Amino acid sequence: MESGKQLAVRVREVLLDGKWIANVNFKEHIENTNWKEASTKINDLNTIADLTFHINYYLGGVLNVFEGGQLEIRDKYSFDTPSMKNQKDWDLLINSFLENAKKFTTHVENMDDKKLAADFVDPKYGDYRRNIEAMIEHAYYHLGQVSILKKMISNWT
Repeated sequence: MESGKQLAVRVREVLLDGKWIANVNFKEHIENTNWKEASTKINDLNTIADLTFHINYYLGGVLNVFEGGQLEIRDKYSFDTPSMKNQKDWDLLINSFLENAKKFTTHVENMDDKKLAADFVDPKYGDYRRNIEAMIEHAYYHLGQVSILKKMISNWT
C-alpha cells in the first residue's frame, strides 16, 4: 500500500506539477486560460470555470475534514460556480484552487498508515486512503474534460 508521501506525489501530479500521466496538470491548464476562455459555454458542457470550481469545492470540503472539521459539502452544490465577470473573478478561483491543492497535498504527505486506514468521517465513506485515491481519480477525469474544452475553444478562436 502507498504511504502518505507516495499518495501526495500522485495528488501533486494531477493538481500542481505533474506531466507523467496526462502530460499536463490542472495548474498548468488553468493558469494558461483567461477568464473568457474559462467561462466559454459550449453546448450543454460544463465550462472550464465550472470544472475548476467543482474540483476546488471537493478539495475544500475534504480539507475541512483533514483540519478537524465536519464533512459539510454536498454533491448538489458542487457545480454552483460563481459568475465569472472578469479576469479578477477567474484569478480568485485559480488562487483558491491552488491554495487548497497545496494544503491538501501537504496533509496527505503527512498522513501515516494508521491515519490512511482510519474511517473517513463515517465508515460508509471508507477510509482516508480511499477518499484520497477518489480525489486523484476524480481530478484526472475532469482534467481530461478541461483538456478537451481547451482544444475546442482554441479551434473556435
